[in-house]
Amino acid sequence: MAYLKFNKAELVNLEYSLKRELIATNRTGAYANTTIVCCNTRKYHCLLAVPIEKMNWRRHALLSSLDETLIQHGKMFNLGIHCYGEVFEPRGHKYIVDYENDPVPTITYSVGGMKFQKQIIMVRDQDRVLIKYTLLDAHSDTTLRLTPYLSFRSIHELTKSNIGANTHYTDIPNGKAFKLYESLPMLNMQLSKKSEYVANPDWYYGIVYPEERRRGYEYKEDLFVPGFFEMPIKKGESIVFSASTETCEPASFKRTFNSEVAKIGPCNDFESNLRSAASRLFFERAGRLEICSGFPWLGVGQLRDTTMTAAGLTLYNNGDIKAYLRVIDGMIDKWKEDLFTSSRQVEAPLRMALLMQNYIEFTGDSKGIWTKYGKTLKKIIKSFIEGRPEVQMHDNGLLWAQMDGVALTWMDTYDNGHPVAERAGYQVETNALWYNALRFCGDMCYKYDSDKKFARKLEEIAARIDVVFFDMFWVAERKHLADYVDGRGQNVFTRPNQLFACALPYSPISEVAQNEILKAVKRELVTPRGIRTLAPKNPFYKDTYDGDHHARDLASHNGSTRPWLLGLYTVASFKLHGEAFINEAASLIKGFEEDMTIHGIGAVAELYDGNPPFIPHGAINSALSTAEILTIIYMIKRFKETKR
Repeated sequence: MAYLKFNKAELVNLEYSLKRELIATNRTGAYANTTIVCCNTRKYHCLLAVPIEKMNWRRHALLSSLDETLIQHGKMFNLGIHCYGEVFEPRGHKYIVDYENDPVPTITYSVGGMKFQKQIIMVRDQDRVLIKYTLLDAHSDTTLRLTPYLSFRSIHELTKSNIGANTHYTDIPNGKAFKLYESLPMLNMQLSKKSEYVANPDWYYGIVYPEERRRGYEYKEDLFVPGFFEMPIKKGESIVFSASTETCEPASFKRTFNSEVAKIGPCNDFESNLRSAASRLFFERAGRLEICSGFPWLGVGQLRDTTMTAAGLTLYNNGDIKAYLRVIDGMIDKWKEDLFTSSRQVEAPLRMALLMQNYIEFTGDSKGIWTKYGKTLKKIIKSFIEGRPEVQMHDNGLLWAQMDGVALTWMDTYDNGHPVAERAGYQVETNALWYNALRFCGDMCYKYDSDKKFARKLEEIAARIDVVFFDMFWVAERKHLADYVDGRGQNVFTRPNQLFACALPYSPISEVAQNEILKAVKRELVTPRGIRTLAPKNPFYKDTYDGDHHARDLASHNGSTRPWLLGLYTVASFKLHGEAFINEAASLIKGFEEDMTIHGIGAVAELYDGNPPFIPHGAINSALSTAEILTIIYMIKRFKETKR
């Protein structure tokens, strides 16, 4: 029996099934994403979205959906479903009897004495989706009709009927090719079996995406339907549909489908599904390996997110050291300006030290990683000492980060163009990362570098921070650190950013203070779905991440929980309590197993509501969440082995 499975009663209930999404991706950055009943409810939903190089690899949806119709004795059973406001038509979901996700999304229909199965997979290293149809049972001659709905637009936009679209097609082996607009790639739709193509070009108007309407965005779209493919299908027969930016050989479709399934392997428990979700987050183009921050809409190769997820998705996932170094190399090459000169991600360059520390912790090779990246880290640190447009080092050794109207930290949500949490001044996590980088770089310079003068300078700056950090940030009445300090003094909000001062290898505060901080965080912020971004007692606390973009923006960093923050809390707790924290660490991630059947099937969401029932929101397959949960699993296993 499949690990992730849904029954007929769940599937025919649209209130239930439309909230659950399947996702299939590959290393090209292409994806297929829709609900488990194949009704698109977001503008991001489609069966094939591909990144386009000349558009800075931004993804574009080519094939929106594909309606299947089974025909027996002249009677048609349309298995498709589209939303037209309050009306769903056709209502093919009523024929679904089973959905399972191991190893690929598999939907089973039962209608008119027929049993019919659909399976969806993305082909690795190609901008291509394969859909395998199998007639499991039938008692009469059966015909399969496939009707494509074409979009040809950015995943962030919607399209309307227009005379500028090129509705003509080109004949290709066992199929047709379309290119609605010159700037976009060709969409080649082919079948493993010869079919009759019936041209019937038309626009389908007013298709509604309920999730976009709920989120306060434009939500109506017109899609072009060029016609349909039709062919007989026998009991036990499988037919594979291919949609790709390249023309493919139809005779290979079934073989390719089976080969791709074999590469995935079983996803029969929580951990194997996490690893599968991790594998979907890599993007490999033009020789560079990058990380997608989250499907379907988050960016690829972002500096901050890369530094935060690289170790969890490689080293602590499957021990892939080569991939880890490739990701770092690509990041350095792509973000030179941000790393060495100026960045609106103020603390991200300082995470270079942590990337090196992760490597040392995993491999034990401190000399090798210093030889490879020591110059890079030294150059980053020198830029902070000398001063950058967004940050200045003060005489006390601390970093003051400020750029008016800009959210420089990871709390970078904007509402109507204004930062929700600007946090200008001495930010607690920026300075904790700064201290860690100084100490680490200084130690490495003493061990492996001839520049002992620079090492002494770093040691002297760190010593100044040792004197002032605790007094600057400690909030005695709350027994935790201030979130930041500005010209008006301490911001005493109970937030998770102070965890950096506890979790990093070099900490500017004592273990006694760390223990008090962990108590405060556990008391106010820890939930079964991550760490709250603000304590519930705060008047600015928002317990629900829902509504239009204004409401969501306000909640984003003022109460919503973030699973990735559990990584900091767990690392800090293991540092203080060792193996005694194993059971609690396991309990922190236990709840995410139930969420494998909510929001994104087989994946972990980007964020959750701050209060029960902790409904998931945001990207359905989050790199940050996935990386940190895999890291926690790795730590639990490591401490269990030590315990033995």
